[in-house]
Amino acid sequence: MTETLILHHYELSPYAEKIRLMFGHKQMRWQSVLSPEQPPRPNVDPLSGGYRRIPIAQIGADIFCDTFVIAQEVANLASAPELDPERVNADAAAIIDQAEGDVFFAAIGSVSPATLLGTLLRRMGLFGTLKFARDRAGMMRDATVKPKQGAAARGVMQAFLVELEQRLSGRDFLVDDNPSLADFSAFHPLWLNVSSSRRPLDPRFAHVVRWYDRIAAIGHGQREEWAPERAFEVAKAAKPRPLPVSTGEPDARIGKRVSVAPSDYGTVSVSGTLVALTPTRCIVERETEPFGPLHVHFPRRGFVIEI
Repeated sequence: MTETLILHHYELSPYAEKIRLMFGHKQMRWQSVLSPEQPPRPNVDPLSGGYRRIPIAQIGADIFCDTFVIAQEVANLASAPELDPERVNADAAAIIDQAEGDVFFAAIGSVSPATLLGTLLRRMGLFGTLKFARDRAGMMRDATVKPKQGAAARGVMQAFLVELEQRLSGRDFLVDDNPSLADFSAFHPLWLNVSSSRRPLDPRFAHVVRWYDRIAAIGHGQREEWAPERAFEVAKAAKPRPLPVSTGEPDARIGKRVSVAPSDYGTVSVSGTLVALTPTRCIVERETEPFGPLHVHFPRRGFVIEI
């Protein structure tokens, strides 16, 4: 683990919490650069090209967008195949898809507006809450997903807790004897719900409560705070790492200028030259004045590549 992994994140980000727990699971040393809760994010926008969502990871002059590719990088650095989304079995993949789909959105939608407002005001103050709410409303305006709200969202959360309770009967973790990507993926929407509602998990789900406490106790590994300027210096001093071999039929888009954006929400695109495609990842090269060439990595799934 000689490479420096920098995580651009904010403390209340549930997806960042998923990654931070992976660091804790492997007791990794990592660098933390704190970001604003909403754009603009001057600590990372010059590196990513304005990618809307958070967290974003950085290793030298390679920038990793979306926790799918971040988890792959963590798995590679830590020699931890249990954290690699490409290597999970069908059972784990089903849990991950469920947790990061309807359950994630229901984690917020199930919280009463008054309670959610109170949580935001406590943590961000009035001005911060107004900025955050305006930003999130704008982010979802063009979304292709329609999150459930109220009773429907509470039903999704209840069904998920029932399923987890059954899975955890007689075992400590969801799919194996040790924590895996399925555990961290299932944990993060529950963490979001608990944080937003300011209420603990329903004690009737005793197996889930014990598992939740077990995952939370893993911690975040060896965290070192960095100023954004230090991450910029790393990018400027580095060159992008060698590209993976593109597989499958030759793609006519390779070498052409493209834009890449999520297909579901937060659909702000990043532009550059498409330099690599694998079955699960695309890489765009951005020529930047302060840093030179940067390679920005995206998952194929859930993202659109347009010329």
